[in-house]
Amino acid sequence: MSFFSTLILGVIGTFIATPIVLAIGRMLQLWRVLPERTVIVYTFFGKVVGQLDEPGLFLPIMHFGPRALLFPLFGKAYVVSTVIHQAYLRNQLVNSEEGAPMGVGIWFEMFVNNPKAYLFQNSDPIGSLKANVATAIVKQLSNLRLEVLLENRDALSRKVREEVSPTSSQWGFSLGSTYIRKVAFRDRGMIAEIQRKVVNRLRQVTAAMRQAGDNEVAIIHSEADRQAAQRLGQAQAVRPQVVGRALAEIQRVPEVADALFALLDIQATLKSPGKITLAGGDSAGLLLNT
Repeated sequence: MSFFSTLILGVIGTFIATPIVLAIGRMLQLWRVLPERTVIVYTFFGKVVGQLDEPGLFLPIMHFGPRALLFPLFGKAYVVSTVIHQAYLRNQLVNSEEGAPMGVGIWFEMFVNNPKAYLFQNSDPIGSLKANVATAIVKQLSNLRLEVLLENRDALSRKVREEVSPTSSQWGFSLGSTYIRKVAFRDRGMIAEIQRKVVNRLRQVTAAMRQAGDNEVAIIHSEADRQAAQRLGQAQAVRPQVVGRALAEIQRVPEVADALFALLDIQATLKSPGKITLAGGDSAGLLLNT
């Protein structure tokens, strides 16, 4: 009987009493589990009595004394996340010095560094911070030269951050990295005009490159023709001397000279466009009619 009694009491304690005790403890907030990057701010009768930011399991009664038992009735616990939030504002209208309407997109990080100010200084701190960033963009980037807007985005991002940081700290926020990611034209007519000018410029550059290539090829061809003509002229100047020297060598042997000249006469006759007439009889001979 003692065994069954112990078993029944164990079952009752495990499945009935334990959940009831845990539910009462959570309702009375006898203990809390605090995740990382989270802060709990306690108020009692509308006044802030303290905050806890160490992650883990803790007992409010050990931090605030017996009055912690009255927090569920006369107090409130605000849970504030201190993780880093990221936001991106698109197409913030800015006019350049030249009068061109530009759209600026800015990315920034923010996190809560003062939970009390975050809770009680502003009813919508995130929205107010975004509005301040948009205002700072207009203030710092308006009436700047177009080339400055397009090229000096790092310096302009730092200016926007310096402009917004003092105000954001009053609301419990700390503004982290800030960067202008995009600067674009908003006027479609201006975009079309820029595209037309870019296309014309590309055509001009392409035509200039093609003309430069043609000029270079022409120079190379003319140089090659000049050198070839020079070498041919040198060869023609040397030819009589070479031929004369060869004929002088041939004249030393009369039989070879006679045979050579006879062969040259026959070749000249065969190459001639005239008609060849062969005559018979005693007066047989070769007549060449031109």
